[in-house]
Amino acid sequence: MDKRVEKTPLDFQHKLTTRREYHLLAVELSELAKLAWPMVLTQLGQVAMMTTDLALIGRIGPDALAAAALGASIYLIGFTLGVGMLAPIAPLAAQAFGAQNLAAVRRTLRMGLWAALLLSLPIVAFALHGQHILLAFGEAPDVARLAQQYLFGLAFGALPALLFQGFRNFMAAVHRPQPALWITLGAIPVNALVAYVLIYGKMSLPPLGLFGAGLASSFVNLTMFLAVLCFATMCRPFRDYHALAQLCHFDRLIMRRLIVTGLPISLIVLLEYGLFSAAGLLAGLVSISALTAHQIAFQIDLMLYVVPLGISTAAAVRVGHAVGRGDGPGVKRAGLIALLLGILAAAILTIAVVAMRFEIAGLFLDQTTIDASATTELAANLLLIGGSFFISDAAQHIAAGGLRGLKDTRVPLLFGCIANWPIGFTLSYVLGLKIGLGAIGIWIGLSIGTTVYAGLLVLRFLLLASRFAVQRCPSIS
Repeated sequence: MDKRVEKTPLDFQHKLTTRREYHLLAVELSELAKLAWPMVLTQLGQVAMMTTDLALIGRIGPDALAAAALGASIYLIGFTLGVGMLAPIAPLAAQAFGAQNLAAVRRTLRMGLWAALLLSLPIVAFALHGQHILLAFGEAPDVARLAQQYLFGLAFGALPALLFQGFRNFMAAVHRPQPALWITLGAIPVNALVAYVLIYGKMSLPPLGLFGAGLASSFVNLTMFLAVLCFATMCRPFRDYHALAQLCHFDRLIMRRLIVTGLPISLIVLLEYGLFSAAGLLAGLVSISALTAHQIAFQIDLMLYVVPLGISTAAAVRVGHAVGRGDGPGVKRAGLIALLLGILAAAILTIAVVAMRFEIAGLFLDQTTIDASATTELAANLLLIGGSFFISDAAQHIAAGGLRGLKDTRVPLLFGCIANWPIGFTLSYVLGLKIGLGAIGIWIGLSIGTTVYAGLLVLRFLLLASRFAVQRCPSIS
């Protein structure tokens, strides 16, 4: 008796559907990776320039380094908010690109450049009054004066830096992020050379100290902007968009979309910055050693943050492309692939950090000082606890990127308010100070709050992506 089962057309159809789905997943992974890796390397390049500046300033003296850190804090708060306001350029232009609407891509970029100009004004104003701000917060007059010198040089690079960010988001939206990477990599040695010459007074120039360090950053920002402008106006495929056409025309509708989408992003960044600042204050109430260990763990998180940040922007662009072409399944596919890639990358980096946590913590401390070994051990324990925090932090940012691709930023802001403060900060305070777990309790609270936030964002993305897929699917008769 023949036991072979005859295959029906439905079996073949199921196999074809499965193969097609695997093929689409592989294509999405490839496209996402090609888009994400230049963005990740661009972020690493910017970190390298900041590290070079700190190393050169540190040779002036500890007071100069402390003043530069305070000045950079004032500048970066405003600049980070500005970057958040420009972030919607990528998903909005990506949606227009997916719909093959080149005019809308150009209009989005144009209003992004207008936004950069308007945002630079308060950033420069705050930087030029940095000394008064620091004195109002009780900083020492000498340190505030040195910080103002740094800010005088740094302030005038705000506009070109924001303009570069706008063009960088535009290039990512049209799936060509490589020029921003090439420019950033080329700027690293230029930044080191110019900063060295201006800070220490080489090549017959007078030594400018902290003012020279800030001036070097402004010069490099201007150079990077001019380079990206050349790419955008002279090189294909960017010149086909006529990026500077009708530049004086103010488009209220697009500007409104940028503000509505970008303001919650900026507020989310401010909430997260405030949370870690508050956690640092809690750690300072525990002990100096706890505060130092917290700062070390936080610095490691900032370094690991570069990878999910690049993937997050790529997720916003890929989801935006799918929205623009009306591809419902593609929206969910793009977001899920980005999440899986980001979590995998974060897990690998976290395993490496946890395995080498004592060696990494030791790099930040002079082991000959008093309590160095105890602080190193505490920092290593925080890195161990931070293992889950690093991964959930990556998932949170990538899910937020997917939601930006769907132009959903206000609900994530609400989630951030709930998860970061009533949950994260409250648990950090209770576990760290009331129960007495110290810095370890503070980081447990941060980890729980971040995990809750990541879970809410992932569920929100899956819900909206499913709704979009149903709306775009034709009815079956």
